[in-house]
This record gives sequence, C-alpha cells and structure tokens, in this order.
Amino acid sequence: MNFTEAIELNIDKLVGTLKDEDQLEETLKKKFTKKEFKIFVAFSEGKSINEVKTIVTDDEERINEIYKTACKKLNQEKIKKELVFFK
Repeated sequence: MNFTEAIELNIDKLVGTLKDEDQLEETLKKKFTKKEFKIFVAFSEGKSINEVKTIVTDDEERINEIYKTACKKLNQEKIKKELVFFK
C-alpha cells in the first residue's frame, strides 16, 4: 500500500511535502474511522467493489458513501496539515 500515491490522487491542493509512509498511515488511522480506513486502503490498492464488500459488510452505495466521506476528510485543512512537512 502506497499511502503517498493514494493521498496525492485524492487530495485537491497540497502545500508542502507529504510525510513518510508510516507517519501517513498513523495519521489516517487516527483521523478515519476503522471502516473508512479499510475502504480507503482497499480502493487505493485497486480492489473492486465486490472485493471491498467482502472486507466490510455494507452494500455498494454505502461503501461509496464512506469512501467519499474519507476523501472529504483528506481535503480538510486541519488534516492536510498533519500529513505534510512544511518548508
């Protein structure tokens, strides 16, 4: 799992350099719910919706809703600040 790549794909505007993978994972685990984290990781790894359904027991609509919520959280300024080193 490459958190740097996943975050860069889902974040609108990033100011600064992303922290290392371990720090990114730790921050995401703190800021996301367990289910948001699992779904975010699964989609970032390229898993299909059917594969994600086996990881979390929700329907497709709910899974997509949770993923969108996680992406919205990523774009909140307070979370962005925790993901980057400032120059």
